[in-house]
Amino acid sequence: MHHEIATWFLVLSLFVPRITLLIAYLTHGIPPNNIPFIGDLLLAAFLPRALIVIYIYENMGAGSWFWVHLVVAIAVYVFGCGTASRRRKK
Repeated sequence: MHHEIATWFLVLSLFVPRITLLIAYLTHGIPPNNIPFIGDLLLAAFLPRALIVIYIYENMGAGSWFWVHLVVAIAVYVFGCGTASRRRKK
C-alpha cells in the first residue's frame, strides 16, 4: 500500500521535524500508518525523525526521500550527541 506524502511535509520535516508533525496533526495531514496513537505520541516527543522515516517507508517505500531522511536522521543523532556532550564539559 503506497500513498504519496505531501511535499511540504517531506521538505519541512528535514529541518524542523517536531514542528512539522505538529502542523500535520493540527491540519489532519499525518500520513496513514500502522503505529498506535501512543506510539505516534512517544516517537513524536522523543524521536521525531525516526517517526518520519517510518512514515515515509510505510507510505512510499525505500525511495529517495527515505534515504535522504535516513541519512539526515543519522547525521543529526551522531553529530548532535557530540555537540551536547561538549557543551556539558565547558
